[in-house]
Amino acid sequence: MRIKVLTIDDESSFTSLIRMNLEREGEFEVQEENDPTYALSVAREFCPHVILLDMVMPGLTGAEIAELFGEDPNLRRIPIVMLTALVSRDESGDDEFFVPQVKKVLPKPVDLATLKNTLFEVVANDQRPAP
Repeated sequence: MRIKVLTIDDESSFTSLIRMNLEREGEFEVQEENDPTYALSVAREFCPHVILLDMVMPGLTGAEIAELFGEDPNLRRIPIVMLTALVSRDESGDDEFFVPQVKKVLPKPVDLATLKNTLFEVVANDQRPAP
């Protein structure tokens, strides 16, 4: 089973790089969204196992989007990994961040091995039934 990842970031070059690197070995299927206002509708259609969410975006911040996911009964249980340039590697942690489904906060830039390991871990710890 490939892990379905929705990556939401206003920088299309970043989401394309994430998609290319994660899909290279066939373990992941990645959907990109660069307009945060479409995040919820894309998540409903794509049904991801996990969401990669940028913290700082125009219009809606990652924290606001995470809160919207938390309010939606169909999306509230999808685990979120927050990506941000606002924290260093030392400041990122495993504690819940903003809303319960934010499981990890990773600093940008993130190396591929750390990202993949985090995605595998978050999905493995997810208690939802498989879609």
